[in-house]
Amino acid sequence: MNGLAKYRIPAALGVALLGGLLFPPSGAAQQAERLTLRQSIDLALKQSVVLHAAREGVQGAEAQRKEALTGFLPKLSTSYSYTRLNKEPYFNFPGVPPLIPASTMITGTRDNYNWQIEARQPLFAGGAIVANYETNRLGAEIARHEEAAVAQELVREVKIAYFTIIKAERMLAVARQSLEQRQAHRDRARGFYETGLTPRNDLLHAEVESAKGEQSLLRAGNALEMAKARFNTLLRRDIGAPLEIEDTLSEPPASGPLESCIAAALERRPELRAAALRAEQSRSLVKLSASDYYPSVSAVGNYGRYGDTAALSGTSYKDRENWQALVVANWNFWEWGKTKNRVDAGRSKENQAEDLLAHARDQVVLEVKNAYLLLQEAEKQLPVAKKAIAQAEENFRINSERYQEQVETSLAVIDAQTLLAGAKADYATALAEAFIQMARLEKAMGETDKGEERP
Repeated sequence: MNGLAKYRIPAALGVALLGGLLFPPSGAAQQAERLTLRQSIDLALKQSVVLHAAREGVQGAEAQRKEALTGFLPKLSTSYSYTRLNKEPYFNFPGVPPLIPASTMITGTRDNYNWQIEARQPLFAGGAIVANYETNRLGAEIARHEEAAVAQELVREVKIAYFTIIKAERMLAVARQSLEQRQAHRDRARGFYETGLTPRNDLLHAEVESAKGEQSLLRAGNALEMAKARFNTLLRRDIGAPLEIEDTLSEPPASGPLESCIAAALERRPELRAAALRAEQSRSLVKLSASDYYPSVSAVGNYGRYGDTAALSGTSYKDRENWQALVVANWNFWEWGKTKNRVDAGRSKENQAEDLLAHARDQVVLEVKNAYLLLQEAEKQLPVAKKAIAQAEENFRINSERYQEQVETSLAVIDAQTLLAGAKADYATALAEAFIQMARLEKAMGETDKGEERP
């Protein structure tokens, strides 16, 4: 007799012992945090360093916009200087010999203190100031859309990780139930063998299938742990932190017509808005480069004080203060084609941005269609998988009863049990995939869902 037959362990107790060995209980596990989908998304949006980096990009772009706005405003500057000459400035008068003798006239002082304050207001810059501001304003808008795209991608990843955990938990439950059924069949096969009703080969086959069930349970447990580790990483929790989530999967979400999904994506996707703004920004950069064809005109006001001491009280040679107002025009009218080449380069970048926008639209349409088709596939698999479970359960019941009456072989029972476990696994996979593909479709459509629970 096989040595294993000497020790009979009830099926329920065997499963409990195996579960305890594979997944030992702990105080931390009993205090696992229970999260809903909404809580998970909110926590991820709060903790994500990638989203924080995108927000920093928005703040930086907004600061650049405000910097460009100052180009419209007057600029004030001041300076204070001290100059020490080797001797007093003078003027030599040659005279008119012999009537007027030559002489030297002192015209200034050796110590000179000077303070100036200037106000400069741009009047015309060939459109450079406007184009520069528009470029930076568009840059701030692009940064905001990029932040929205990062947030949508994060929400998608959290949803997929959340539903993957539910899928893994259901697969673990299927593996655990399958193991219980295999162990129960093994015990029956052992009883029949010990009474001489079945050959030893039936018992060995049942024991092998029981061992396979233990391996399947181990793989399912590892898959669940890896799914939780991925989920904890997204939420920036400790990778091994205990976790429980609410299983909200019941009926698959409904999807609208493909055409409406594509239209919504083309209207709402932040990546497309950002690409369109980049094309517009390229046009502003062309205008900025073309501004060098024109002169720049500024109004300047200047006030100064002068003296031979730090008090700036003037000297006997020069008044202590003076002011002036003037209009200044500067124009670099010849630079060997530098401006033309810069404008041509800007127009090439503008065309490039338009091409990238068209490419982005094509990719969005493709992404929506792929997600839509995968969602439809998962939805169509659900009724088939549900029906397969009912059929597999009846098949397993019939074969178990026939084996109990010794009118069917052990192999038939094991095959029926395998079919039942596969049918349940297929249904759990199809249901989870329906929600996962809906999450992908929602992201592809540019929905700003921040964690609404689905029935």
